[in-house]
Amino acid sequence: MAFASKSPWVIHYDASSCNGCDIEVLAALCPGYDVERFGIINTGNPKHADIFLVTGSVNERNIDVVKEIYDQMVEPKIVVACGICACTGGIFHDCYNVIGGVDKAIPVDVYAPGCAVRPEAIIDAVVQAIGILDEKSKALAAARKGA
Repeated sequence: MAFASKSPWVIHYDASSCNGCDIEVLAALCPGYDVERFGIINTGNPKHADIFLVTGSVNERNIDVVKEIYDQMVEPKIVVACGICACTGGIFHDCYNVIGGVDKAIPVDVYAPGCAVRPEAIIDAVVQAIGILDEKSKALAAARKGA
């Protein structure tokens, strides 16, 4: 395990969901599923976060907020789309103001589909994100050495 992924911090944002996926994200963070065993810590500050968990679809009102949170995160950073709404727009995809999934606003590294997404799927996505975080961290270190 690389230095960057020993204790990755997660920031969670509800873009515009029905809150089903938000409850499951909280379940994954609580002692029942205990995602903290992987060193994951939940934070409210994007400048401290390594992994951005987004639930809900992106719409005209929240796209700027999603982009701003993403831009405030320090490299290397990972985005996880949690739930079918975050992946594709889900049941809200035909709404007049819905643009689509999170990938319409920012690059997504890991998709965790489901309605509502299961805590096990969230944990699996976060573990995949930690692996990608390692790769991005190594690439960033190599780029800094080369520069």
